[in-house]
Amino acid sequence: MNPQQWLVEHGDILYRFAMQRAQNEDLAADLVQDTLLAAWKSKDSFSGNSTVRTWLIGILKHKWIDYLRKEIRQRDYATLAEGDPTAWFDPNNGSWLKKPQQWHDDPASLCQDTQFFQVLQTCVQYLPEKQRLVFDMRELQGLDSDEICKACDVSATNVHVLLHRARLALRQCLETHWFGGKKPW
Repeated sequence: MNPQQWLVEHGDILYRFAMQRAQNEDLAADLVQDTLLAAWKSKDSFSGNSTVRTWLIGILKHKWIDYLRKEIRQRDYATLAEGDPTAWFDPNNGSWLKKPQQWHDDPASLCQDTQFFQVLQTCVQYLPEKQRLVFDMRELQGLDSDEICKACDVSATNVHVLLHRARLALRQCLETHWFGGKKPW
């Protein structure tokens, strides 16, 4: 057993596996490196009951789980909450901390306004990736929740949470860049 041979024979599979989870090239490369190092250290305990590839992927899965656990422990939740549109609510009673302003424009005429539509599209681009994807599928493509759940591999509850957060964030963005008078980007 030779780590260089493992890398040649299984490196691409391990890297793709890591990229599917990490969505980050540097992190995926680090996970593969950690996997190969751990495999080298424990090569004497490999019993051969599975293929080398299966064994390496098993180690990689554990490295990914370890990374996630460490990441969760080290998160700065106060910083993450700053951009969260649900932070508009009082955690004690669920009421608005700052009530959204009332929009007096006619929604049908706004949809015909090309400038408004450009601002809306820009606001949508600033949504987190999963929120943007779910919002686009639901509101722009007209897919129902079941189709979105299957396409994104999320639960119906998660779809509704993502839509709710996307709508809150879009409202905030539009209030700032359209209704609030601030120049759009």
